[in-house]
Amino acid sequence: MVTLLLKKSYRHKDLKEVGFKNLWNDHGVFTTMRVIGKPPKILFFKEHIDNLVKSLKAYKINKKNLKKNILKLIKLNINKHKKFDHLLRVAVNNKLISVSLRKRYKPKLNFSLKLINYKRIDPEFKNLKYKKIHSYLKKIDTSKSDIALYKNFKLLESGTSNLLFVKDNKIYSPINEYYKGTTLNFFSKKIKIHKKNIFVDSLSNYDEIIVIGSGKGVVSTKSINGFPWQRRSLKYYTILAKIYQQAISKCARYNG
Repeated sequence: MVTLLLKKSYRHKDLKEVGFKNLWNDHGVFTTMRVIGKPPKILFFKEHIDNLVKSLKAYKINKKNLKKNILKLIKLNINKHKKFDHLLRVAVNNKLISVSLRKRYKPKLNFSLKLINYKRIDPEFKNLKYKKIHSYLKKIDTSKSDIALYKNFKLLESGTSNLLFVKDNKIYSPINEYYKGTTLNFFSKKIKIHKKNIFVDSLSNYDEIIVIGSGKGVVSTKSINGFPWQRRSLKYYTILAKIYQQAISKCARYNG
């Protein structure tokens, strides 16, 4: 069970704080950002906010001064004197903006995936319809494992992140029907990522499966539970992890 170190909800119309609602399964969207260090940095902050605003428009949540109010509430809830390695979640529906903060747990090197036959609702957006995914995630230690979603035998994404597949010194990601997260977009500008349908029965052809996302960072998958696949290399995980660490080092301090 996730322990929230901070959890607050605010009404759109006047930004008055009300009883906390996590907004899961409502009509709305969210983003999760990694907050690091003291004074704090928020990794890929502008990109997260831009994606959130874009998704809000797609979901027709068009409140007055919405972006400005979201930024105001983030600033209000980030203690610049605290040392962070946390995940900041901002969720928005038609009535509320909810802000929460939880500790980030570093994924383990013996990380595993479990295949689940499921595609998220409206997967191109980071929407709040996560009931089924949460029913799986709450049963596992997410520092050691995640679920890998597939539909029609095509791999899509993990329960929390994007998936990359390595074969013959090339990196592949699925073509569509999943959310292209901020971390994936970052790497797409740094390295060549080929688009390809990744089928379950072809997984044995891949040397590495890498999980990337705001919470996970960059994680090498060691095995797939109940499936005959094992990691054969750490080559591209090492390359991506170095690029990601450089992004953290270069990230500007959060000034609100």
